[in-house]
Amino acid sequence: MLEVECPAVTPEAVLKASGHVDRFTDFMVSDSTTGDCHRADHLLEEALQKLLDDDDAGAAALTPHQREEARELLATVEELTADGLGDALEKYAVKAPETGNSLSRSYAFNLMFKTSIGPRGDQVGYLRPETAQGIFVNFRDLLYYNGNRLPFAAAQIGQSYRNEISPKAGLLRVREFTQAEIEHFCSPEDKSHPKFGTVAGLTPLLFSRELQMGAEKVAKPMSLKEAVSQKVIVNETLAYFIGRTHLFMLAVGIDPARLRFRQHLVHEMAHYAEDCWDAEVHCSYGWIECAGLADRSAFDLTAHAAKSKQDLSFFEKFDEPKTVTRLVAKAKDRKALGIAFKKEAKAVLAALEALDEAGAESVKKALESEGKAKLFIGEKEACGEAAASAATDENTVEVTAEQISVEPFTQKVSGRSIVPSVIEPSFGVGRIIYCAFEHSFYVREEESKGGEKDGGENKKEKTSGDAQRTVFRFAPAVAPVKVTVFPLLNREAMDSKAREIERSLTAAGLATLVDTTSTTVGKRYARTDEIGVPFGITVDGASLEDNTVTLRERDSMKQVRVPIAEVPSVVKALVDGKRDWGSVQGSYPAQAAPAEK
Repeated sequence: MLEVECPAVTPEAVLKASGHVDRFTDFMVSDSTTGDCHRADHLLEEALQKLLDDDDAGAAALTPHQREEARELLATVEELTADGLGDALEKYAVKAPETGNSLSRSYAFNLMFKTSIGPRGDQVGYLRPETAQGIFVNFRDLLYYNGNRLPFAAAQIGQSYRNEISPKAGLLRVREFTQAEIEHFCSPEDKSHPKFGTVAGLTPLLFSRELQMGAEKVAKPMSLKEAVSQKVIVNETLAYFIGRTHLFMLAVGIDPARLRFRQHLVHEMAHYAEDCWDAEVHCSYGWIECAGLADRSAFDLTAHAAKSKQDLSFFEKFDEPKTVTRLVAKAKDRKALGIAFKKEAKAVLAALEALDEAGAESVKKALESEGKAKLFIGEKEACGEAAASAATDENTVEVTAEQISVEPFTQKVSGRSIVPSVIEPSFGVGRIIYCAFEHSFYVREEESKGGEKDGGENKKEKTSGDAQRTVFRFAPAVAPVKVTVFPLLNREAMDSKAREIERSLTAAGLATLVDTTSTTVGKRYARTDEIGVPFGITVDGASLEDNTVTLRERDSMKQVRVPIAEVPSVVKALVDGKRDWGSVQGSYPAQAAPAEK
């Protein structure tokens, strides 16, 4: 992939073209007494969930019909309009959470931070609400850097800014956050992926539209190959990125049983999208959207090309020249057309040239049946049904069969211009980190009556019945510190050997921590387990004689004896995922905890 870094301050024209200025909104309600603002959909979701939970506990009495109605509404909250949200809040008597006061009707609130650009401050700009638009406006350069070939992808990691109505839950809903996005450009007619076979056999939990609208409302495992063949997922490339996202989430420590991919409902999707899925992770706040994966069709490049008047298409060369026949609209007499339309004549000629096959066919049928046709001359290119839906008296003209003709035109062509479709995976980095923290944290309960830590290997680590050890089960690839080095005793020779090992580990690119305190090795293990260090090395008396050390794995608490010279390569292979702990145990002798002599 090509990686870019684009400015955070974005001119209004860019975000006007993308639709953010007009449509990047959430629905808000306010406390009728205090004026405090709240997300309307969040209040409704919380109220419905509480109602259903109370009914399960027998505290409320919902009829089967009422219960099913509430469940259906909870599943479709994202689809509701402002009026729909307002009606639902009133129906379920939802009040302001802190005060219990009544709420206003819901209304749209634009989430972008507005700013001024230029020395006079007369140019409007916004802090970018996403990193994607910088990739779209640089499409021509990116295509050039990729050798003018499709498909290709560009990626960006950076800060995005959203004026959230009610930030809460730490990293889960904030006004400034790190976002990572990929824009994969491909032919609209070929959305296969050469690497799809590497993920086709994966069976992530898919929460399709059908399952969301069904009675059970539970995600089910399904192979990506089957999902594509049954058109549950619309194409291979989107499924490929769902598979890669699934693998990525597991690699950073997300529990696969608490990871699902939820398909957007029909009315929840943007009108231009062909398919959308959210990677959702379950944590203490419920199901949280951590990534979005969408087939955005050709909307983005088409919108920016129309506003900027720049060509954002891709010229696809054919292997062999092709003979093509298409309908072409043209003026029968350009001079007469100029007299008829005066100042609008240029726009009429441009609209005739811009007609695509569907638009030309529509005009031809109108001319044949009525002798006249409406022609769209607005800012957007005329394009048949889409143009007709946008047409008004101000941006259309009427042309007659005496003024224009629409006839088949045959020619040999060596290629064609197409506007690429975009498959977009978008990741909220902070949310993924937060969920990885929750999924990695656990408490290691100790045996009552003096149970032994580290599998009973270290008899110096006896604990009382109520002792606990908190642990972060970070995957080695993402653990901030990969390995710790402990001299067993506070002696100069052991300290020196520990520093020597630290230098070799650092040279291998491994973040290393040395603990030379006089605390028992068991307590030092506990301290490093608490911050998620996956591996620990202990230098003992035998290390000074035979140049071997003990290597301990955090989760199993098992230890093996490894030659010092081999330690960096063994730990590096474990961190990089090239070896697992089982293979290391099979290669080196098991080691009881070092004796403190």
